[in-house]
Amino acid sequence: MSIAILGAGAFGTALAIALARAGSPVTLWSHDPSHAAEIQTTRTNTRRLPGPTLPETITATGDITDTADAHTILAAVPMQALSETLSTHKTTLQGKPIVACCKGIDLTTGHGPSQIIAQTLPNATPALLSGPSFAADIADGLPTALTLAAPTETIARTLQEQLSTDTLRLYRSTDLTGVELGGALKNVIAIACGITVGAGLGESARAALMTRGYAEMSRFATARGARSETLAGLSGFGDLALTCTSEKSRNFSYGLALGAQGWAEPTATTEGIATARAVAAIAEAERLEVPITTTMAAVLDGALTVAEAIDQLLTRPLRPE
Repeated sequence: MSIAILGAGAFGTALAIALARAGSPVTLWSHDPSHAAEIQTTRTNTRRLPGPTLPETITATGDITDTADAHTILAAVPMQALSETLSTHKTTLQGKPIVACCKGIDLTTGHGPSQIIAQTLPNATPALLSGPSFAADIADGLPTALTLAAPTETIARTLQEQLSTDTLRLYRSTDLTGVELGGALKNVIAIACGITVGAGLGESARAALMTRGYAEMSRFATARGARSETLAGLSGFGDLALTCTSEKSRNFSYGLALGAQGWAEPTATTEGIATARAVAAIAEAERLEVPITTTMAAVLDGALTVAEAIDQLLTRPLRPE
């Protein structure tokens, strides 16, 4: 069956390569027609994922109507651009399975990707693809395991079978809330871990922050209806472990620069920034305890310095684990 991928960034391109190698014809859409034309002509994506050559079964396009015949749509645009992208092109995208491959919480609405899909495209089927993965690893054919979440077991199984490859192993779930919150919240903890390492606080401090961060993720997600076992899986703990320990992670690298220099330039895919702000606002409204996220939001908003944030977390009242 044919697949269309919205977003010709690193992750969208990597998924296109993996799926095309497995035998699926893939349409790779870019919002920038000149970028699409460049990819189609050169068979590489030097702007976002330099190196890999795109299989001939990938068609790059800047025309959204070229995705109309696809059986399944993968949305690999930045989280904060998801709502606008779907709204702008709803006529073409309506009525299909839409698999969100972005991680985060929309800053305007406070919603995750599955909610945005459901609200923007009422006749579409929302699904999620999330877990510990780097675009370069997927494009290079290195073994990667992810979680595929959908509203029902039947839909999840169908998408799992369609999107799995020899090197991309998908585990299915029906816990949309848990999968999307695991993928979103770990980015905030990754920024915090980057700050910890950048400030020279050591590996023990990072391990402590990851552990308490995981507890915070689980507490917030289960309060909003997620299953605790989902947070213990690939889209929660697994993604947290990868993102908090590698400089390939944009969120960790951003935090690393903050901790070392006190300032860093974010990118559109440093999703933890908007997520920290959105989750802090939700937690305040719902009286949920998320001290790491609240502190990160204050740092990102300039209300706290890195040194003040570290001091604030270290001087919290002692409590049982």
